[in-house]
Amino acid sequence: MYSDKVMDHFANPRNVGVIPDADGTGQVGNPVCGDMMTFTIKVDGDRLADVKFQTFGCGAAIAVSSMVSEMAKGKTLAEAKAITNDLVAEELGGLPKNKMHCSNLGADALHEAIKDFEDKRAGRATRAAAGASAHEHEGESCACPYCDTALEEEDKTVCRACRIEFEECPACGGITKKGDAKCIHCGAPTAKPA
Repeated sequence: MYSDKVMDHFANPRNVGVIPDADGTGQVGNPVCGDMMTFTIKVDGDRLADVKFQTFGCGAAIAVSSMVSEMAKGKTLAEAKAITNDLVAEELGGLPKNKMHCSNLGADALHEAIKDFEDKRAGRATRAAAGASAHEHEGESCACPYCDTALEEEDKTVCRACRIEFEECPACGGITKKGDAKCIHCGAPTAKPA
């Protein structure tokens, strides 16, 4: 199902973390499957001196984030902006069709971080304060965050494979196990106060 490269980047992700004094921050998420990615960048001149990420999501989402950070680190801003969803998937040796949206999120989060940096440098208002931007699946299926089984389009409230019922996290919009105290993706409390 997954290439050796995907498994390596999932098991040994590179550049995990947050740059405390980041020059740019980009955050994107998919409220349907719950994947959330945040990239922080440090820019030196016109190059990405450092790239870090935090990802809440499936193994493919983590592998994609790790690969994007590796592909971008040391590149010029223009070179980093040229990293596409297809290039990320290709560099990982391919992704299953129902996981291709993860490559979109990784490249999009990096591009958002660069945009944030460019907006700050130009004195424009930034989008980072607005939070995660919604990301559509573009016709691809979504997978259960617990077992990675593709969820059926007509019913995203329960996984037919592992029988877990879902509810939407009020904080990040991702799907999490119904009745759990905290969201599997962002850790926010999901239980309603008594």
